[in-house]
Amino acid sequence: MTHEHLQAELPESLSCSACRGSMRYAFRIGDVNRRISQEDFIYFQCTACGLISLANVPEDLGRYYPEGYGLIPQSDDAIEAGLLHEQYKIDLVKRFADGGRLVEIGPSWGAFCLLASRAGFSVQAIEMNRECCEFINQRLGLQVLNSRDEVATLRELPSPDVIVMWHVIEHLRDPWALIAQAVEKLAPGGIVVLATPNPDAIQFRLLGRFWTHVDAPRHVHLIPIALMRQKLTDLGLQELLTTTRDEGSLGWNEFGWSFSLAGFVSGFWPKRILRITGRILAWFAAFFESREGRGSAYTAIFRKPPIQ
Repeated sequence: MTHEHLQAELPESLSCSACRGSMRYAFRIGDVNRRISQEDFIYFQCTACGLISLANVPEDLGRYYPEGYGLIPQSDDAIEAGLLHEQYKIDLVKRFADGGRLVEIGPSWGAFCLLASRAGFSVQAIEMNRECCEFINQRLGLQVLNSRDEVATLRELPSPDVIVMWHVIEHLRDPWALIAQAVEKLAPGGIVVLATPNPDAIQFRLLGRFWTHVDAPRHVHLIPIALMRQKLTDLGLQELLTTTRDEGSLGWNEFGWSFSLAGFVSGFWPKRILRITGRILAWFAAFFESREGRGSAYTAIFRKPPIQ
């Protein structure tokens, strides 16, 4: 398909949702990660701020999330094992907040919510997956609201001291509306915590559209660090930490190599071999990817100034 044909499928005027700058064609890619459909998904990049956005977002985006996407644990042992992988998150949050009301948007099955509750936070969550909501409410005993409108739901909650979004913002059609609502709702002195893929990553430069963190069409936006920083500071927040070197972000580096390579093939054994190859490659690339700003994901923590 030619660039001209791609343009014909899109609106005549395509402007950046972040800065209103002009967008240029970047790449097209299928659903390499999940192979739910054979469609092509077309990404454009802003010439001003660098935001990468999916131009032809499906109306029924929810159908591209397969059953079991939340990976709900089936036993108490599985729950506790899952918590081990999330411990770094609550450790990071506790560096900047020691309690109060905490809202997590997009908690999946609720591992971080449970850790936050155990750490003394009063926890609420907003989640679109009904099965995950039932698990959080019935099995974990925590309050969760089942909603696909995170902005409206957050607006109705009491002001939290902490709002967290672990790899959620890239899935939203309008991430800026949720960020603005989070800042408005956040209590003075409270913090917002965001983690998301890093389009400035070495992997993306090398792998391009085949980078697993593109994850078309589920990842609607890839937001550069500089843009995220600008958006949050423009809304009046103070930067506490922005890094590609926290434990969670570093973990996405190995994942990226392993699953990006496996995306080139089909079949159990070819994928398994390439995933192992990816882990080996990640070991060699670790020196370069551990440099600040070059990893596959970043975590940003910003504080709302207290009332003077």
